[in-house]
Amino acid sequence: MRPTFGFAGVVCLILAGVAWSQRTEPSKSRESAIRVLDEWMVAWNARDAHRLAATCNFPHVRIAAGKVTVWQTPEEFEKEHLRSIPLEAGWHHSAWKDREVVQWSDEKVHVVLSFTRYDAKGVKLATYQALYVVTKQDGHWGVQARSSFAP
Repeated sequence: MRPTFGFAGVVCLILAGVAWSQRTEPSKSRESAIRVLDEWMVAWNARDAHRLAATCNFPHVRIAAGKVTVWQTPEEFEKEHLRSIPLEAGWHHSAWKDREVVQWSDEKVHVVLSFTRYDAKGVKLATYQALYVVTKQDGHWGVQARSSFAP
């Protein structure tokens, strides 16, 4: 008797092949996403709203602290974003703790990460886990959405 896979089996094999190729082939999109996140952190630490908006794609979504916030335009983001996120008393800067690209295509990258907030002396204030979605819109790579456990 010969084994048959049926439609569902074929779909599973195709998806497994795609997942395997994603994990074994180098990707420009992965590199682009990490570069965007590097720039994001520099802009965040500088508290430069304009520079931070330049690392985003719009509409931009933040899911945190039990609510979903959507900024439709860079101007709206620049005006509201930095004031909308509560920081720990004594916050001075943040740094990525770890970043792992878990899914990607030519147009979108999912990055599971964590970041740590520090005071001016480098004492850790808090570490949070997050998922960032970095997309390519009209040739521009930017953070489109993020979901974190930060306040």
